[in-house]
Amino acid sequence: MSALTQTRPLDHVADFPAIPAGWAYLDTAATAQKPQEVIDAITRAYDTDYATVHRGVYQRSADMTLAYEAARRKVAKFLNAGSENEIVFVRGATEGINLVAQCWAGTQLKAGDRILLSQLEHHSNIVPWQMVAERIGAQIDVLPLTADHRIDLDAMAAMITPQHKLVALGHVSNVLGSVLDGRRAADIAHSVGAKILLDGCQSVPRMTVDVAALDCDFYVFSGHKLYGPTGIGVLWAKPALLEAMPPYQGGGAMIDKVSFAGTTYAPPPGRFEAGTPHIVGVLGLAAGIDYVTRIGLERIHAHETALVKLTRDALSQFNSLTLFGPEDSAGIVSFSIAGVHPHDIGTILDEAKVAVRAGHHCAQPLMETLGVDATARASFGVYNSAADVEALVRGIERVTRIFG
Repeated sequence: MSALTQTRPLDHVADFPAIPAGWAYLDTAATAQKPQEVIDAITRAYDTDYATVHRGVYQRSADMTLAYEAARRKVAKFLNAGSENEIVFVRGATEGINLVAQCWAGTQLKAGDRILLSQLEHHSNIVPWQMVAERIGAQIDVLPLTADHRIDLDAMAAMITPQHKLVALGHVSNVLGSVLDGRRAADIAHSVGAKILLDGCQSVPRMTVDVAALDCDFYVFSGHKLYGPTGIGVLWAKPALLEAMPPYQGGGAMIDKVSFAGTTYAPPPGRFEAGTPHIVGVLGLAAGIDYVTRIGLERIHAHETALVKLTRDALSQFNSLTLFGPEDSAGIVSFSIAGVHPHDIGTILDEAKVAVRAGHHCAQPLMETLGVDATARASFGVYNSAADVEALVRGIERVTRIFG
């Protein structure tokens, strides 16, 4: 019995008009395809329902404002946040991390303080911290990985000191699919008084996330990986932290009162949402949450885990192929083939109607740790099946014949 048939497989490819028959889309870690109901929600918002929010006294604007704020409550429930006021809408996880870097770390940290990252972080969870550290004179330390490519939390417990004020880690690696024990990481951070931010881009589409149970301080994710539109994301933070943070940008909507003598600011989350927001993006994100919630994140995780096992078992039969990441990776399989550049792998697979990612995946320090310049990466979603794995394996067979 295959790993996939041990669980009830999902069959949702018909929900996705951009996936034609015979095309294996295995690049969900980069961006998820959009189900028709998300497309319909976006179309409806621009078509029959469109108006701005928070400012209009006419009925359509009021209705759009209600829908917009209902979406904020939906995100809060999705993360098990204490209140919708803990939810800040941003352009994506990258902006959310930059907001915390500038408005929290940039105001709370001082010269000599330390920031703790890991070797597997996405560039978006490295560069903002480097920028703020350089400006204020803080230092960055880097956690190693275990032998099976997880963030080494034993090393974290040994390395962390009272000088560490912030820890920023990926909840699920975008390259390796390794899942962090977020609660243990938070407990270690809090043991020395440090705050912890978790990058949830790869976790929220494929597993239940409970920020209260994790006891993290900041959590970020992007909507387009959650079957929603691009240009929208979420920063969640504990209320006291948001209250202590100054605005990220100035403009309309984030103010209490403006005069040339001085300006006072709105309370969170409005303080961090200057200007006209991405209204339609927020509604599309809400539709994406509805979609995965209806299917069930536990079912999605089980389905993707089974596909990962099928893929790793099949690819392990190729002697020239190296697999990265743990056996139980969440929805992601990265690999390399001796003597073949990942871009050539991706090109040949594309000719076979299999779409994978090839490159450093915005994780160049991780590539250095793995001892490669780049990898090929297959990543799964609710629209994938064992047939897509079979197509990938046939494509890899062709790659090895060509370069054999």
